[in-house]
Amino acid sequence: MAISLSNVKKSSGSSNKGKRLGRGNASGKGTYSGRGLKGQKSRAGVSRFKLKRLGMKKNLLKIPKTRGFRSLSPKNQVVSVVKINENFKDNEVVNISTLLEKKLVSKKDLPVKILGKEKLIPKGLKFEKILFSDSVKKQIEEK
Repeated sequence: MAISLSNVKKSSGSSNKGKRLGRGNASGKGTYSGRGLKGQKSRAGVSRFKLKRLGMKKNLLKIPKTRGFRSLSPKNQVVSVVKINENFKDNEVVNISTLLEKKLVSKKDLPVKILGKEKLIPKGLKFEKILFSDSVKKQIEEK
């Protein structure tokens, strides 16, 4: 038998009949009709939406807040010129993977920046995808 709009049925137990409120005490929901005694919620004409908004402060206070400002741009991993002088020799390639091998940086994903006012001793170093401070940039351009 093909399914069409005329023969589609709800599955059993998928919908319950609503409770009939205010139909006498014998029904179990008489007198106050499940609304309790007095107050704004017991009256007619009060929208549930407005009452829900009253509880917003409670919800906001429950959520843990991180203090301060967190930038979307990642912070640079800093490597000093002194560390490069100690760990690299002439004509070597300096990139994130070599810095990771020599344990000068801890993460591969974050950018690396070389800082320092000291002299760069090894000559002919090749830097790949690395940022520099102005003083280091001048030294590299001079060599």
